[in-house]
Formats: sequence, C-alpha cells, structure tokens
Amino acid sequence: MIRFQSLSLGYGSRILIDSLSATVKRGELTALVGRNGTGKSTLLRAIAQLGEIHSGNILLNGKPTADITSAELATLVAFVTTDKVRIANLRCRDVVALGRAPYTNWIGRMQESDTRIVEESLASVGMSEYADKTMDKMSDGEGQRIMIARALAQQTPIILLDEPTAFLDLPNRYELCSLLKRLAHDEHKCILFSTHELDIATTLCDSIALIAPPHLHIMPTAEMVESGHIERMFSSGNGSAQIIENLLHRTK
Repeated sequence: MIRFQSLSLGYGSRILIDSLSATVKRGELTALVGRNGTGKSTLLRAIAQLGEIHSGNILLNGKPTADITSAELATLVAFVTTDKVRIANLRCRDVVALGRAPYTNWIGRMQESDTRIVEESLASVGMSEYADKTMDKMSDGEGQRIMIARALAQQTPIILLDEPTAFLDLPNRYELCSLLKRLAHDEHKCILFSTHELDIATTLCDSIALIAPPHLHIMPTAEMVESGHIERMFSSGNGSAQIIENLLHRTK
C-alpha cells in the first residue's frame, strides 16, 4: 500500500498538497482526480521517486521512499506514463519483457520463468494474440494494454498510471478501467491512476483521491460522492454545476 505522512508537495514557492496523511489501499482501484495543474502528476511522480517532496514521507509497503534503493523500488512500483510507445520493429512481447529487467541477470538474459511471466502478463490483459505484432501497428487502446502488461510483468504490488485513458474513446476507457479494477481485486494490487473521467471514477473505482489544493481527500467512492467535495471542486458555474450534479445523482 501507499501511505502519506505529513506530505507536502509543490514546485518553487507554490504548495500543491500540504500536510497530507492518508493511505491508498492494496486490493483497490483508486482514481486520482482534480483540476489541471493541481498536482496529480506531481504526486504520482513523487511516489515513484521521480520528483522531489517538500516535507513529510511517502511509505511503500511500510518503508519510507528515502530508504528504498532504485533496485528495490523497481520491485515495488510500476509506473505507466501517458507517453505513446510506438517504436517500429519492437514486438509487444519484447516491450512486456522489459518489465522483467529488475529480476534478470547482469546481462539481462531471460530465464524460462521470466518468459512464462511475460506470457501470463499478456494473457491477463487479453493481448496474447498480439505478442509478435509490432508496437507501431497498434491502436492507442491496444498500446495501453501492452504497457499495463509490462507493468504486470514487473510483478510489483503497486501500479501507478498517469492519465491512462487520455487518448482512448469512451468504450475503450471503460474497458481499460474495468481491466484495472479486475487486476486490483484478483491480484491484490494497489492501483492508483490519474483521470479527468468523473463518470469512470464514480462508477468503477473503489476509492477516489481528490486534490483540492492544498488538501487531498481519499475516501471510498460512495462516501466521496456523498461528501460534496466533487461538486465544490468541479462546479465553476451554473452550467458545470448542473452537469456534475446530474452525474453524481446517477451514481447514488
């Protein structure tokens, strides 16, 4: 799991998140929501040790990130970014195999067990038939599934995803997030992903982490819907207020 202890994040003199103490649980799919520029990517990068923190601690499975080596971190956290991987002649199987890097020998040679894990990861996301296809011939949705398979092959208890639905159409957004929920439940992983899709967050996720600078609220989805935090955060005018109200009413 991910635990925040009096965590403060920001850049320069601007504080985005202040004195955060909360937990993101294992076995759950948690959506990270908030307006643009409020620190969603900053928080994900801090968890993955790709960004600085102003003060406080982030604990991964009970251990402060400051005490975790890069080699150990690679066995704890997998991070799927928004970048599109479209390298010509790079087979999907080879992309997923990159997730085994923390476990292979010093020359990176795959063992039989590594190959089995790669195949199982492809099967978990329904992409076994695409194993020998190249990444430059795939749709955005297919590409995202392959990157999630790479994260699964890394066999980490924590998976972070930054806007995984950003380039997908509506059916693929729901399909991808349903896949993430199944992986969180069936494999007891802690999965945290940033999104602007409130309908997905409120209908598919177990919990919602909402950034309302300088605070971050983490609650079970039903409690978050009832709390009023979403309306206060996203309702900037009469029109948007009505849209948010209608959306949340459908989820209650």
